[in-house]
Amino acid sequence: MKNRGLKIIVLLFIIMAASCNEPETVVTDIIHTDGTVTRKIEMKNSKNEFSMKSMKVPLDNTWKIKDSLEIDRKGDTTWVKRAEKLFANVDEINASYKNDSGANRNTQRHIELRKQFRWFTTDYVFSENIEKRLRFGYPVAKFLDKDELNYFYSPSKLKEEKLKGSDSLRYKAIFDTISKKTDRWIFRSLISEWIGQFDLLAPGRTEKEVSLQSLIAREDEFYNSLGKYQNFDSLWKSGVILNDYFGETIAKKYREQFDSSMSKVEKTGLAEFKDYSLKIIMPGKLTGTNGFMDSSHVLLWPVKSDYFFTEPYRMWAESKITNTWAWIVTGIFLVFVAAGLMFRSLRK
Repeated sequence: MKNRGLKIIVLLFIIMAASCNEPETVVTDIIHTDGTVTRKIEMKNSKNEFSMKSMKVPLDNTWKIKDSLEIDRKGDTTWVKRAEKLFANVDEINASYKNDSGANRNTQRHIELRKQFRWFTTDYVFSENIEKRLRFGYPVAKFLDKDELNYFYSPSKLKEEKLKGSDSLRYKAIFDTISKKTDRWIFRSLISEWIGQFDLLAPGRTEKEVSLQSLIAREDEFYNSLGKYQNFDSLWKSGVILNDYFGETIAKKYREQFDSSMSKVEKTGLAEFKDYSLKIIMPGKLTGTNGFMDSSHVLLWPVKSDYFFTEPYRMWAESKITNTWAWIVTGIFLVFVAAGLMFRSLRK
């Protein structure tokens, strides 16, 4: 229970803000027609600090690693670490995720690649999926409208461009609105998670005060009272908060379950995640995606903890290549068929 109040108060900033003094990391997956994947990692930092334990995606000595530094016109130095590895298939990448000992080892990530032959074309579907953190949280779409959602999921550079562009006042208003709404989304989701975890830990209870329906009905009350308790940690520990809400009898009877469910919320909600960007280069012509195009026309997704806080985060792309040989074979076949029909007609 130590520092519970402090943890809840600073949770928003831990989730929404990128870690300071961390290398800016970009991961690029190049999908080949035979199902192999070349994964490249580029990390840039103002300091020559690249701890293997702080890596945002799995990286070990089996990779080809190159270190360098760049000096811009102002004389500022940037240290760069680049790594590259060819994976025989996505299963090898998934295995590295399972054995990850880096900074994001507690986050469940999984890659899928489907290849479908259609004679004239071959279709490819690639996706990287990240499992949600909270089991009982609310989708962010419940709090943001369509325009706000689009801005919420946009890469940082695109957000900066919009804030500095000709329509900057509109996007400044959207930014401010999103900040307020996401505050509410996060804390409402934490309360919902606490209620859901308590429901799992205290089955068979008959008291109306702690039924699932009554707890859900009081979510607004719980949320509106967050600022009521100045010293949340000590008041929770002493039982004052639980006594206020449920009465001394109920609070005492279910104290262990109340505490355990709160601990589960802290463990999942406060789990550290270091943000990075993912790029994908698909074979052939792109036919569909939920990603963004960067300045070099490469698919890009920001990978941030708030994107999978309450729902899975799926980054996907579809493409197709033309099977030229199939067209040639089909053309030759049709020529032979036409020639055969013509020869038969002439004989008659």
